[in-house]
Amino acid sequence: MLPLFTQGQQDAQFSQYIFNGIYINPAYAGYRQELNAHTFYRSQWVGVPGAPQTMSLAVDGAVSGNRMGLALQVAFDKIGAQSLFTMYGNYAYRFPVDENDGYLALGIGAGLIQPGLDGSKLDPNNPNDRFLNNSKRTMTLFDSRAGVYYSNPHFFAGASLDNITAQYMDKNEPGSLAIPIPKPHIYLTAGGLIDMGNDIFLKPSFLLKDDTGGPTNVDLNSFILLNKMLWIGASYRTGVTLYPKPHLQQDLMKRSAVIGMVEIYATPQLRIGYAYDYALNRYRTYNNGTHEISIGYYIQSKGHNSALQQMRCFAF
Repeated sequence: MLPLFTQGQQDAQFSQYIFNGIYINPAYAGYRQELNAHTFYRSQWVGVPGAPQTMSLAVDGAVSGNRMGLALQVAFDKIGAQSLFTMYGNYAYRFPVDENDGYLALGIGAGLIQPGLDGSKLDPNNPNDRFLNNSKRTMTLFDSRAGVYYSNPHFFAGASLDNITAQYMDKNEPGSLAIPIPKPHIYLTAGGLIDMGNDIFLKPSFLLKDDTGGPTNVDLNSFILLNKMLWIGASYRTGVTLYPKPHLQQDLMKRSAVIGMVEIYATPQLRIGYAYDYALNRYRTYNNGTHEISIGYYIQSKGHNSALQQMRCFAF
């Protein structure tokens, strides 16, 4: 049973990264130029025992005349017998690069991750396996992430890499052969904002995710902003082939899920979001979908003005 775990643990999957880019890119820290707290809870594949559950909290803000951003991100992910706790401090530096109010941000993150495996939830072929027993094992490892992010009032693009160092830190840890360690993940994203008139804005975007071992996925997103108060949108998630992966199962279905999302500004400082994922692969008959809820709150700073509120609504 041991080879099942040697591929490592994937990053947690969630849909509402579109409302807070810090989850996929440390260069997003401080983008909104105000202190911002955001949390979400995701229950995936409802009705399936041991199905993934993910919780996260992120707090970020800008300092030094909005040229630098700082963020703290904490997350807990659980799937079956596996668990993963992460905590990162993120830093981003923003500087103007063109005459279109364009800014380029360079970001780094560093912190601790704690992958774990609960042997009491496993049914191994060999009950005497010294790596898999009824105890719960965890490790605490140093990890890092990095990213770059460009944005102007009408366009954004970013690239990031996470789980950079964790895979090199576990070699001498007891039980490291049994506990899944996160692999590096690459994220590429881009999108824009189109003024449709009558206080209606269209926001198309995409996110490409790859870990060099598992399937490469892309999310195709389209959102409409109504009256600067309500986001309504949908995403289509599917697998794509960018380069050969010999160890990957060849008969995997590419289409993964279709997602519906909504986010409303309940007050100028409070926003609430909800997403529902409907699986399109063979697994759809075994679960009741995926639910994800998010809450965001802005802490108003001195000198607050309507321009900042407008940027919040348009923020990528």
